[in-house]
Amino acid sequence: MAHGKLSDKLSGTWLVTSITITNACSMAWYGYDQGVFSGVLISADFKKHFPETNNSNISGITSSSFSLGAFFGAIFAFTLGDKLGRKKTIIFGLLCNSIGAILQTVSWSLPQLLIGRVINGFGMGITSSTCPVYQAECSKPRVRGKLVVVGSLSNTAAFCLANWMNFGLYFQGQALQWRFPLGFQLIFPLIVSVALCFVPESPRWLLLQDRYDEALDIIARLQGRDKSAHDPDVEAEFLSIRSSLDFERRDHVPGMDVLLCRDKTQNLRRLLLSCGTQFMQQFSGVNALGYYLPTLLQESVGLGEEESRLLTAINGTTYLCAAFCCLIIIDRFGRRRLMLYGATTMGACYLIAAICLKTGEGNISQKKEIQMGRVTTAMFFLYYFFYGTSFAKVPWVYNSEINSLGWRTRGAAAGTATNWMSSFIVTQFTSVGVNNLHWRFYLTVFAIINWCFFPVVFLLYPETTRRTLEDMDEIFIQNPSWIVCGNDTLTQLGRPQSFVHAERERIDGAGTGRKLFQAASATHHEHV
Repeated sequence: MAHGKLSDKLSGTWLVTSITITNACSMAWYGYDQGVFSGVLISADFKKHFPETNNSNISGITSSSFSLGAFFGAIFAFTLGDKLGRKKTIIFGLLCNSIGAILQTVSWSLPQLLIGRVINGFGMGITSSTCPVYQAECSKPRVRGKLVVVGSLSNTAAFCLANWMNFGLYFQGQALQWRFPLGFQLIFPLIVSVALCFVPESPRWLLLQDRYDEALDIIARLQGRDKSAHDPDVEAEFLSIRSSLDFERRDHVPGMDVLLCRDKTQNLRRLLLSCGTQFMQQFSGVNALGYYLPTLLQESVGLGEEESRLLTAINGTTYLCAAFCCLIIIDRFGRRRLMLYGATTMGACYLIAAICLKTGEGNISQKKEIQMGRVTTAMFFLYYFFYGTSFAKVPWVYNSEINSLGWRTRGAAAGTATNWMSSFIVTQFTSVGVNNLHWRFYLTVFAIINWCFFPVVFLLYPETTRRTLEDMDEIFIQNPSWIVCGNDTLTQLGRPQSFVHAERERIDGAGTGRKLFQAASATHHEHV
């Protein structure tokens, strides 16, 4: 009862802030887990306790088991997320995360460590699927991208923290060097648990469950303290969402028709676009560096352990600065343009790194080899900057926007499941690939794949910046063709006027009358 009272207390900016904290700390945990294990793997005491990890295959499965667990967590969110609701799903994910983190911290055998990483990953798959959707459903279009990126930015900040912690603990030795970083992650669920007490359920999920009065009340609270459920702005937003949901239900078709894209809102196409952004994020090679950068700097570039840890920590700081840049530019330049820019620049970094490694490898001069190693390290740093301002953040935003209300949780979960399975594949085979292919691994796998992303995005991905979540239906209803290039409505940065007219028709058709819409239109349209 007290929990319910707490969740009814906040409104306006304070309520949006609490929701953002929930999302940000959950995603920070994800980033911390990505960064912390790279230092754990090369700790002398860890290798002493788990000598099996000296084998590259065992080392790979120890790292990638987290991603495998997260894949199944995302599948769980896909199947049960809409039944539990956004808030309960996040709570369940946090519980699994905490159990897995404790098991890893007190591990005394490899099987226990693996089980802990799988359970930790399972919870992470649930929260990473649900939190961005929850944030997007409670945010205005003009700030939605920024607020979802705040969560992803927290991910990067925690990744940076983990890398500096790994460097600092290098001088400590013994079990503290790896057990403390694994235990430190339990700070995150404490913060999220407190924030969750003050936030309500998503209004769009409540509408999906036909709980109209509760949804109307929460929409009013999200708009501001001075708004009531009878305010014209609040009613206009409520009716816009409800009419879009009603249309979706009227257009409901059997699953086979969805698979054949016979539904007007093209849910399968939208789900594939979600999955595509997450696939591109992982096969850009980020986790190949995230989990193994200290190892790669030692084995591929020839640096010592202390220098490798220091450079990894500095790289994490550079990555954090890039993430801040993305926060500023994502709504200014749009999702589509950032993905095109990222594909081009990241591929170039890997190409130059591969050339430098080949030159250094085939040169008998030690001085030349050192020089090439430095250029390779610089390319890894540049890669993280370009990645941080593009594919690090855009897929999470795009994934939370593109799907219809009825498919939003499932679409986000499918996209996140793709992310985690791709992460598992990349993480599992990076160590083996580098050992066997050396410089060819960076060229044949990551440089070429990154450049292949450019035509895919250019041809298939519509812009979602400055659109309402209900506008996404209009994108696919009005434009059934899968090819979007050359269509200004689908690729322009500003909100197309046709979407404004469609929103007006939805509200009028829902029975508000033209006068109500005109009263709200001066300030509504979600201030795009």
